[in-house]
Amino acid sequence: MFENLTVFQTSAAMARHAGQTQALISQNVANADTPGYVGHEMPPFAALYSPDETAGNQRATRAGHLNGSASAQEMASVEMRGSENPNENTISLEAEMLKAADAKSNHDRALAIYKSALDVLRTAVSTR
Repeated sequence: MFENLTVFQTSAAMARHAGQTQALISQNVANADTPGYVGHEMPPFAALYSPDETAGNQRATRAGHLNGSASAQEMASVEMRGSENPNENTISLEAEMLKAADAKSNHDRALAIYKSALDVLRTAVSTR
């Protein structure tokens, strides 16, 4: 019953996305000195996530409302395009550091959402 709550599915998907983003960032940093290496990055979470079709979906009430979501369930990376650096690759360590901080922030947000929803659920079922 409780495993089908959309808030838990969404927060878990957010945490997975942040983890995969961090893994790609680590791979990019590890190859920062590799000549000709083309870095990869994750598309934004909102572009990839589409909620379970069987869960209570929202419906659009007017044009432009709930523009829909991407049908890509599997998270895929895209090649980075950017200025060339002295190593003749597309990796900028400064940009990767900023992306890593953003990924950590997104992961922390996903965990906070999960914890908050769990606290609400515990309060709702408590007998106090």
